[in-house]
Amino acid sequence: MDLTIALILLQDGILNGAIYALLGLALVLVFVVTRVILIPQGEFVTFGALSLAFLANGRVPGTAHLLVLMGVLVCLAEAVSCWRARQWRGYGRTLGWALVLPLALEALAPLAAGPDVPLALRVLFALALVVPMGPMIYRLVYQPVEQASVLVLLIVSVAVHFALTGLGLLFFGAEGWRTPALVEGSVQIGPVTWTAQTFAVLGTCALLIGGLWLFFSRTLYGSALRATAVNRRGARLVGISTRVAGSLTFTLAAAIGALSGMLIAAITTIYYDTGFLIGLKGFVAAIFGGLVSYPAAAAGALFVGILEAFSSFWASPFKEAIVFTLIIPVLLWRSFGSVHLDEED
Repeated sequence: MDLTIALILLQDGILNGAIYALLGLALVLVFVVTRVILIPQGEFVTFGALSLAFLANGRVPGTAHLLVLMGVLVCLAEAVSCWRARQWRGYGRTLGWALVLPLALEALAPLAAGPDVPLALRVLFALALVVPMGPMIYRLVYQPVEQASVLVLLIVSVAVHFALTGLGLLFFGAEGWRTPALVEGSVQIGPVTWTAQTFAVLGTCALLIGGLWLFFSRTLYGSALRATAVNRRGARLVGISTRVAGSLTFTLAAAIGALSGMLIAAITTIYYDTGFLIGLKGFVAAIFGGLVSYPAAAAGALFVGILEAFSSFWASPFKEAIVFTLIIPVLLWRSFGSVHLDEED
């Protein structure tokens, strides 16, 4: 290995680490607010990337039909809840975002897949198809068991992961897809050529992290999420709806996952099950922060990305094993300084 190869590997590591950082932040966000270890986070990556790939190739993605199906189920579940409570206030809003919006997107999907549509509009349309799935999954799966233990929620997450993976195979097929680069061109820095797509990924990650910081520190909803993360019972006592907080965190997680998938789909081929491995690496990064610290999760993500890049050079067949084995010493290290607290403390 010489300096040029080391710099190329470092570039790949930083690029992958930036994506893992976003996924790690999303996993930490969901866990501290809802106590859910969101294993299906990788499926949002896959759905976002493949939806954009289908649109770029002139095909209507299956997520347009899946969103309508999930919306119908959400409306039925909400109708049952309203009937039992004899309270129909807010049901019209549910019909709007869970049924009218998906039907409108399904009707517009052939136009978005048509020729001469700018890539930026296709990116926005693909986001519109995937992001609403976050709160829909929360409403259908997690909200009915929101008071369950962390172990039960983990088992539910595993089930959701397998269900979404099967749906991904059904709607997208087993073949891999790539998307056009969001930004064309390259820049020569020293002995290494940096593509414009790399800078687009790093810039987007920086903007998202900065935007999340502003959201949590400067907005009312961000403050509500922080309060829910600190103490769920206390948040309920002061009038903060933990269900609204959970729905909002799943929306953010879906948006981060879908956008991450679109960023990397121009660099690597995405299959229906690719998101699982990417999401697991984001989970390894989140473990660095104990599933509660955002800065530690981001730092862990960069370390995971760089370790993966250099492992692919020194021991390519074992690079995945090396990355995932990293969980063991990290868990041991964190266990020495951990203090057990009840879930509501």
